[in-house]
Amino acid sequence: MVSYRKFAYVYDELMEDMPYPEWIRFARMAWEKHGMPTSVVDLGCGTGSISIPLVNAGFQVTGIDLSADMLSVARRKMEGTTQGVRLFRDGSIRWVQQDMTEWEMPEPVDSVISFCDCLNYLLEKDDIVSTFRRTYEGLKPGGTFLFDVHHPNTLRRYEEEQPFIWDESSVAYIWTCERDDARDEIEHHLTIFAREEENGPGLYRRFEETHVQRAYDPDWMTSELLKCGFRDVSCYADFEWVEAKDDAARLFFVAIK
Repeated sequence: MVSYRKFAYVYDELMEDMPYPEWIRFARMAWEKHGMPTSVVDLGCGTGSISIPLVNAGFQVTGIDLSADMLSVARRKMEGTTQGVRLFRDGSIRWVQQDMTEWEMPEPVDSVISFCDCLNYLLEKDDIVSTFRRTYEGLKPGGTFLFDVHHPNTLRRYEEEQPFIWDESSVAYIWTCERDDARDEIEHHLTIFAREEENGPGLYRRFEETHVQRAYDPDWMTSELLKCGFRDVSCYADFEWVEAKDDAARLFFVAIK
């Protein structure tokens, strides 16, 4: 599992093209089908790019992440969004530092979401199963568990298409990958250059990041969700309500307690 450090403070700039509105749209469509929640847990909430819009839409959200740095950025973003005033309509937010394999809440919630391939950072099957069990226990009857993961073929494409380069005025990176076929696991190596304005114009801080992800067979994941007690499990492709096949980049799971 990853505990982001320096990366947390350039994360939003590097991820600015991520389709956060599409994840929120998918969640809303799932809730329209299976019941609109009041309370939502965002597992692996990162810097709050999904949690904060949900709060502003009126949901009671708990953002859970392993990284204190990511949560610190999320708190600052929330304060900036509201200019320091809690004008969240009927919504509310709290940030909790927990391991998603062991997360817990004082009371069950209506829905749990985990988007942006967070579960791919769990590198052992036992960790996936533990997260499924904790989530089942943390949901009210009829509650929804919504998450997405990379299809195993996506990790293969990463290896084939590397290296990746991002070059902007304030931050740049070089990203290479090494894949372990036997485990369906990939190691991402990033060399990041972030501008440091406080030390003078044109100066950049260089740091290294290594992130490891593992893909899992979707049939196995469905089976484990059912074993945990979820009564209805569906798998869709790429933000759409269509059957997931081998050409899907992301697999979207909807599990009902």
